[in-house]
Order: sequence, then structure tokens, then C-alpha cells
Amino acid sequence: MFSAILIEKNDDGQTVGVTDLEETQLPDGDVTVDVEYSTLNFKDGLAITGKSPVVRKFPMVPGIDLAGVVTDSTHADWQKGDRVVLNGWGVGETHWGGFAQRARLNGDWLVPLPSNFTTKQAMSIGTAGYTASLCVDALLAHGVRPDQGEVLVTGATGGVGSIAIALLAKAGFKVAAVTGKSSEADYLQQLGAGTILDRAEFAERGKPLQKERWAGVVDAVGSHTLANACAQTRYRGAVAACGLAQGMDFPASVAPFILRGVSLLGIDSVMAPKEPRMAAWKRLSDDMDPAVLESIVEEVALKDAIDAAGQLMDGTVRGRIVVDVNR
Repeated sequence: MFSAILIEKNDDGQTVGVTDLEETQLPDGDVTVDVEYSTLNFKDGLAITGKSPVVRKFPMVPGIDLAGVVTDSTHADWQKGDRVVLNGWGVGETHWGGFAQRARLNGDWLVPLPSNFTTKQAMSIGTAGYTASLCVDALLAHGVRPDQGEVLVTGATGGVGSIAIALLAKAGFKVAAVTGKSSEADYLQQLGAGTILDRAEFAERGKPLQKERWAGVVDAVGSHTLANACAQTRYRGAVAACGLAQGMDFPASVAPFILRGVSLLGIDSVMAPKEPRMAAWKRLSDDMDPAVLESIVEEVALKDAIDAAGQLMDGTVRGRIVVDVNR
């Protein structure tokens, strides 16, 4: 038996609770993992609260991330005792996920846990931090350099934003952070932000072309915020878009792209191939200070993750929430 959060659905709607399950109930897969930690992401909040139809199959164990130790494997890449991380691949949506003490998975979805991280530290990063690293890699691959100017990070106090700031600062960039929480200015500056901007400046419709300000952008918000960020990006700059906290719409014009040569880089963390995943985790392994991770993390027990999901949806969470599935 093992404990898990289980989402079920019937004619009256969705129910969520912690329950005990048999290992025989686990879905198909060629690797079984004893999960040590998971983490609460925006998509997990949507799944648990039911605010968006994230879950495609019921019953479902949510949790798009996990870190733990392989206990059984018929996959050529993994052996018993290997320490592994999983992000995405539809886990927590179409395949049982990380909010459980045990998981059975496709071995192709796993990457090795960096040797300098504990499983808790890996989940302090989670999909949010791994996505932030993909964004930074994309900007650098495009040719964005620190001497070209500031990089803007929207949704700065969230998981993606917090780690993006730390990674960009480590790479030598001056970072401008957008937040609706003025009380968190000290937190953002400790991460490496040099400029703090009010999200109200970006949240409404703006002109198609605005003053050139940013060499690059990491955007986790979408909608008007993304449109304004593109309109303010410098000639031949790049915008890495990875989120939709404000909305899925993109009320923009083609002006920044055809008059300034701005590039909009779509960042998908769910189905990303193994090579960029490994590169993203290498950057995190090399550049993330464990002390910084401690400053952005709150740990909760498995049973408390349900309430924490509601808080995440209410916008009252700062940084990352790590879930200890064994307490």
C-alpha cells in the first residue's frame, strides 16, 4: 500500500483527497520509483482545484514532477537504486503523477538526478525551474548577451520567474522583475533583480510599438503582458514565452516582429526532447546556489498540498512549494 492524492470525477463533479492505493493499481510502465518529493506547479493547482480541465483521465494522481529512487526497472537506461527526476510528459494529466509515494513510469521520460542535488532540491526547482532554464538557454542560443541590455522577467515572484532571475543574474545579465507584490522587492533583489516594476504597467493594452527597453524577456504570464513585453523589446531581441497566468490570448500586432526583428520563442517543457532537458538540468546544476533554493521554498506534507493548491490559484504563494510525499 502507498499514499497518494487521488482526483476522481462523477456526475456531481470532481473530488480530491488523500487515499491509500495498492501497487497493483499503478499504471503501465517499465520503471517503478519510490517518490521522495514532488512540487506544486501552476498546472497542478489547476488540476486539484478543477479550475481548468487539465486532467484528461480519471481517476488521476496529480503532480507533474517527481524525484526519487528506482526500485524496479526493465528499461535499459535505469537500474534499481538510480536517483531520477521527471518533469512533464503528461504525468499528472493522462498518467498518474508525483503526488504519491510510488510511481510507475516510462523510462524514456526520466533524467538522472544531478549528483550535487538532493531530491528535495531538485523539486525545489521542479518544472518551473526547469522551464526557466529552458528559457535562459533559448535566449542565449538566440544570441542575447549581457552587454546588449536588461532582460525582463514577468511573473517574477512565481516559480519560473524566481529561478529565471537567479539564472540570468548568474549568467551576468541585469534583470528587471515584474510583480504585483511590491512587498516582495527585497526577495527579488536577493535573487538578483536590479529593477522592480509594477505589473500594472504591463497588464493593459498598450501601443503596438513602444520604447525599446529589453534585450530579452522571459514571460510566464501571456496576454497583454506578453504583448507589451514584445512591443518594448529591442531590435533583434528575443522573448521566451512559457506561461499563461494572465491568459492564453495574445492581443498584439506584427509590428515588433517585422519592424524590429524581434523573435518570439515558444518554450514547451512538457514534451521537450531529452537533449534540451539534460542541458537545462546541467545549467541548473552548475548555476543554482542551494542557499538560493532554500530562500524560495516552502515545504508541505502530502495532505497539505490540496490546500496549498488553492493558495497557489489565489496568487498568495511566493516561490516554490515542495511536497514531501512521505509525511
